[in-house]
Amino acid sequence: MTREECVELSTKDDLLFLDGPEFDVAIIGVLERFGAVPAACYDYDKVIQVLVDQGMSVDDAHEWYEFNILGAWMGDTTPVFVRGISAHTSKGQP
Repeated sequence: MTREECVELSTKDDLLFLDGPEFDVAIIGVLERFGAVPAACYDYDKVIQVLVDQGMSVDDAHEWYEFNILGAWMGDTTPVFVRGISAHTSKGQP
């Protein structure tokens, strides 16, 4: 899914995305929840893989993610992350 597709799905035009187009491969959609504004949703495993592809070790990628990505609160439209989706879809399940 692209950033543009996320914006089209969202009822808001102020979605926030991770810095850098290299993370776009990890976009899986838009989070919607009662009482919350929509937010861009990323596949956690794919975000980690992008960091590894940039030269980080797996341990460093997890640490970087937790401090610099997950720990970066930018307001209600801060991106969200789903764990386990890559493992689920790689087993041929919908």
